[in-house]
Amino acid sequence: MDEQRNLGGTPEVGDAAHELPLGMRVAAAWSWRLILIGLACAGFLWLIVQVRIIVIPVLIAILLTALLAPVVEWFVSRGAPRWTGVVAALLLFVSAVWILINLIVTQLRSGLDDLASRSEDVWWEMLHWIEDNKLGITAEQISGFFTQIMKALQDNQGEIWSGALGVATSAGQFVTGLLLTIFSLIFLLIDGKRIWYWVIGFLPARAHAGVDAAGRNGWVSVGQYVRVQIFVAFVDAVGIGVGAALLGVPLPIPIAVLVFLFSFIPFLGAISTGLLAAFIALVYNGPVNALLMLGVVILVNQIEGHVLQPLVMGNAVKVHPLGVVLAVSTGALLAGIPGALFAVPLAAAANSIVNTLVKRQWESGTDPVAEYHRRERTSQQAKHRARTIAKLTRKEGH
Repeated sequence: MDEQRNLGGTPEVGDAAHELPLGMRVAAAWSWRLILIGLACAGFLWLIVQVRIIVIPVLIAILLTALLAPVVEWFVSRGAPRWTGVVAALLLFVSAVWILINLIVTQLRSGLDDLASRSEDVWWEMLHWIEDNKLGITAEQISGFFTQIMKALQDNQGEIWSGALGVATSAGQFVTGLLLTIFSLIFLLIDGKRIWYWVIGFLPARAHAGVDAAGRNGWVSVGQYVRVQIFVAFVDAVGIGVGAALLGVPLPIPIAVLVFLFSFIPFLGAISTGLLAAFIALVYNGPVNALLMLGVVILVNQIEGHVLQPLVMGNAVKVHPLGVVLAVSTGALLAGIPGALFAVPLAAAANSIVNTLVKRQWESGTDPVAEYHRRERTSQQAKHRARTIAKLTRKEGH
């Protein structure tokens, strides 16, 4: 009887796979698959860290391309050559950065010496105040402690900057990254579409339509992120700059410009510019004014962190506010400042890509890569015919 049941397909009593409950077997099946996915993600992140000197400049170039691409398309839509739009976009971007930096330099040039002398006066006044109030600390002890801190910072400045920025550890790497960013930006603006179709051309033809639609939607989300980030930085700059002006803090314009520029560096930028504004207020207007300035900085940063970033940014990139906060925190934990900088655009692009693939938001039965190459051939043939007709016309004219 037992042999007949075994021949009929009934599992043996000693078969461990069938003795386990169904829920445990399903959990085990999910577990080893999730472990493989986790190992693959960890390996991918490790590879990115090893080539970060290439990855980070390319990602910066992609963000700048999303910012400047509408300018290029505006020129192209009006019949201008594409290179004209690229040159105009690059000149516009360089001019904007130069104006901001020039504002900082010209405003600080006249007040920097005065700021240095006042800082020294405030330092000695603080030392005398500590001695006069019998706090048990002498001026020599404070000076020695401060000297030790400065020496430690100087001795470890390479490690500090490497840990803070996580981008480059030497001037050579910085120059290499800057050049790579510039070249990547130029080529993406000139030939971004061809590069995109060249990349997805490596995939099977049946995947071209879905990948193309997902990539385009992800690109739209990245562009929205860049424009909203500029708005957030502008609000930070106006808030802190107006607060400094109302409190009578000197140099409100360079403070506002510095806040705008450093707002693109998450966490570190807001903290450093806020401390600078409070320090200037302390040097010129005293501790009470400095505390008020620090309160303004904290208020603006709270508005950015709890209103602008989660709500405005979340709505623009179609990511839940909690997702924005978690993405920035996770990015900062994994990759420091670069991770926090790229976390939101990557999350926005991933969200759009997944939604597109899940909802199958593309036209089936079409191959966008083949269609692009067909349009390119047609365009080249039309240009060739136009050149030929022009040559024949010139010959007939002679």
